[in-house]
Amino acid sequence: MARTSTRSLLVVLAGALIAVAGCSSGGSTGTSSTSDVPGALDPNQKVTITWWTGQTADAETLLEGLAADYTKAHPNVTINVSSGASTTDDLLSKMQAGFASNDYPDISYAYGSWATQLGSSGRTLDVTTNVAEPAVKWSDFPKSAQATATVDGKVIGFPAVVDNLGLIYNKDLFDAAGLSYPTSDWTWDDFRAAAKKLTDPTKQIFGTAYPVNGSEDTTWRFWPQLWQNGGSILSSDQKSATFNSQAGIDALTYWQQLAQEDKSVYLDQTGTHYEPLFLNNAIGMLVEGPWLLYDLNKNHVNYGVTVLPGTNGDHQTISGPDLWVMFNHDDAQRAAASYDFTKWLTSPAQDLRWNVYYGNLPLRKSEGSMAAFKQYVQKYPGGDVFFANLANAVQPRPTVAGYVDLSQAIGDAIDQALVGGDDPKQVLDQAAQAADQALTG
Repeated sequence: MARTSTRSLLVVLAGALIAVAGCSSGGSTGTSSTSDVPGALDPNQKVTITWWTGQTADAETLLEGLAADYTKAHPNVTINVSSGASTTDDLLSKMQAGFASNDYPDISYAYGSWATQLGSSGRTLDVTTNVAEPAVKWSDFPKSAQATATVDGKVIGFPAVVDNLGLIYNKDLFDAAGLSYPTSDWTWDDFRAAAKKLTDPTKQIFGTAYPVNGSEDTTWRFWPQLWQNGGSILSSDQKSATFNSQAGIDALTYWQQLAQEDKSVYLDQTGTHYEPLFLNNAIGMLVEGPWLLYDLNKNHVNYGVTVLPGTNGDHQTISGPDLWVMFNHDDAQRAAASYDFTKWLTSPAQDLRWNVYYGNLPLRKSEGSMAAFKQYVQKYPGGDVFFANLANAVQPRPTVAGYVDLSQAIGDAIDQALVGGDDPKQVLDQAAQAADQALTG
């Protein structure tokens, strides 16, 4: 799910351009295979695989170290590691171009919203039977992550990151405004009232913010209120858009009122400024995820975390699981190595060294009882709230073909309503028409 952080905790929007020439030149001395189901790794056959991490800076270095540890324990395996593209957003187009030229990785980071496109490419491995093995403990991953990794009944990868949206607030700004801190019982009316009171144009302080760059970062923040209002993104057969129902109109009207009438929303048309502004005490509240905890800690922000405001006691949120997708090169040893490494990477022991160490939520439910998670919560206050908030992510984001275009359509509609002041019903109806074309196309 597209999410932005100044530190690029999950997805990075800046970094050095990584050369990817020859990214699929790795090979093995193993036998070729037309099967897309990985078999057992042969420790006596050398194999080279390519891994696109989608990360830069510290995250990339950390993952390179994990790959080195794996190859030390598996000396027959070589892993060529790179970020894969200059930004995580660019990975999808890079992979799609690679499918046409037969130049694509064995493993790649992928937003969950890309799952169907990748799964329908004919290039992914099918690890459904593999993850069913008891030792994998597939059920230890959140259900939303399991669902995201499954396309048309086939599992195409492992969860890479799990998160969700909660409410992060600046305690100092609340204190200055004489406001009580948000609680788990808050409604959206409470949120609006606080945002209005926090806003101070003379000091360039906004009550809250919304990224309106039309990306999935715009779109996925809209879904929880749609669901809380009793609406749905798609029809039950997932063939047509339904987000333009009254539930959707009410949700978009709410944010338009905050933006146009109250002037309490910083509308970030780049999607890159709102987090730094929050870190610099210029925004009072953010609908945000755990990826910001590292920066909050690093910048010594006096903050708090709670669940999203609710509607009639419903505090539904959205989980945006991202994936390590594995690809088929008709090479049994490469498939086996790709699966074995990804299974190892997402095991509790390695996840503690990657996600938890780096400030992300644990991938697996069982990690919540481990000592390392308690240390994580001490270092990143609010991490336990986000971890518990996974239980409020009761509906998965669709992984149907056409979702990327659907997301763009509603992202544009949100921009038009919040920035341009256009009629919420009209822009949602137009977005639904565009989404229907994408779903049937």
